[in-house]
Amino acid sequence: MKTVKNAVGREIPLELDNRTLVPYKGAFGHRPPASYIGAPTGWIKPGEKKLLDSIEDAIKKCKLQDGMTISFNHHLRNGDFVVNNVLDIISDMGIKNLRLAPSALFPVHEPLIEHIKNGVIDRIEGSMNGPVGNFVSHGGLPHPAILRSHGARVRAIRVGEIPIDLAFIAAPAADSYGNANGVLGKNVCGSLGYSMVDMVLARKSIVITDNLVPYPCIPMSIKQQYVDYVVEVDSIGDNMKIVSGTTKVTTDPNRLGIAESAANVIKYSGVYRDGMSYQAGAGGISLATTKMLGEFLEEDKYCCRFIDGGVTQHVVDILEKGLCKYILDGQSFDVSSVESLLNNPKHIEISPDFYANIHNKGCLVNVLDSAVLGATEVDVDFNVNVNTHSDGRLLHGIGGHQDVCAGSDLTIITCPVYRKTNPIVMDSVTTITTPGEVVDVIVTDHGVAVNPKRKDLLNNLKDSPVNLITIDELRDIAYDATGGKQELHVKDDIICLIQWRDGTVIDTVRQVEDE
Repeated sequence: MKTVKNAVGREIPLELDNRTLVPYKGAFGHRPPASYIGAPTGWIKPGEKKLLDSIEDAIKKCKLQDGMTISFNHHLRNGDFVVNNVLDIISDMGIKNLRLAPSALFPVHEPLIEHIKNGVIDRIEGSMNGPVGNFVSHGGLPHPAILRSHGARVRAIRVGEIPIDLAFIAAPAADSYGNANGVLGKNVCGSLGYSMVDMVLARKSIVITDNLVPYPCIPMSIKQQYVDYVVEVDSIGDNMKIVSGTTKVTTDPNRLGIAESAANVIKYSGVYRDGMSYQAGAGGISLATTKMLGEFLEEDKYCCRFIDGGVTQHVVDILEKGLCKYILDGQSFDVSSVESLLNNPKHIEISPDFYANIHNKGCLVNVLDSAVLGATEVDVDFNVNVNTHSDGRLLHGIGGHQDVCAGSDLTIITCPVYRKTNPIVMDSVTTITTPGEVVDVIVTDHGVAVNPKRKDLLNNLKDSPVNLITIDELRDIAYDATGGKQELHVKDDIICLIQWRDGTVIDTVRQVEDE
């Protein structure tokens, strides 16, 4: 296998699994000549019905065959029932060798492992959180998986890199002609943004709902002209499980200290002002930072122009207090944010194309002033890993991490210096998800390290309450406490490619050795 070093020094094969690969060339170093594909056409005659009796009937009507690509949204997160239900039906129908292209998978989707074993699924191109990722880490998937950021997934679908044959759209409310939204019904989930590109560009699309409403279903997040069939089921999921492990505010004192430091970095960085913009993260520390930032805004009588990202009650509170003009909602993380999206015209639903696609004519992340994100590892070059643990297991997706870091004027990564016996700040991360080129500040429980290239930040923060420390000093603290980075036990087989948001390969993940 011929390999070359990419722009962050990782060895990348030039070809893998009959796919030509382009190594990462820098955060903005690659723009391939490509044009977007258009929406498939259809012809529905007057009086022709879209509402069918079962998911199986809809799959048959869409002529799903072996080797095709299917997609799902993840707005119900760990409360989703649709993915498992659909794959069970497809398995019973005897369809094999499908490429699964979800916007994300969660621990609830562990039953998919059996569908990989029985040959229903042989490729996954989408984020894997938990058991499915662990299974893939041990070589369980016949072909290497591909992980993309939210923006990169849209880019790949739009240029035909992921040709979706059949999109399954879980919708809390829908009418019989295919209009749907996420803000009405017993399993409301808020924004349906992640289904929007699938809706438009999939060869066929099926809306699955547990709340069939009279025509027209208003508001229309999903629109009838892109939908082939509608199926009503007993339940699409449990929306109380949208708020899962990574979307709860931390109560740990050390992590609250990290959040306070992150909020202070924003306040004294130079971007904090009346009319600033902010990306709200999904992790517990990020959510706590958002809450503290709201308190700063209230004290200083400032008002954000907009807040975007994963929306929670804390963001809604900021809007309702008049401390923010608009919420731009790509994903709703609790029922309070869903109610706000339904009732407040200043709370606006957006798609990941609008939000994060590097290859459109300007995405939202490009106009962000500040953002707070998490990490599983960071290194002395400010590279960030959010995909694997230090033992090499593939347990997390990328989300919008790459996109936000590349676009925001101030990108803050929050993490402890070490977790138990594992250093988190280290010489070199296990997997590079986001390059240090686009990371500005690392905030930890032992101090704050600023990327040396950001001399403006170093100058602005030097007389602030922020405890400045070098990244090398943080690494030393981590190694002294843990004895250093654990030895990585992996095989030569590549089980996953990590794409940068432009489609180039920034790193690979190799099969872990059996325990």
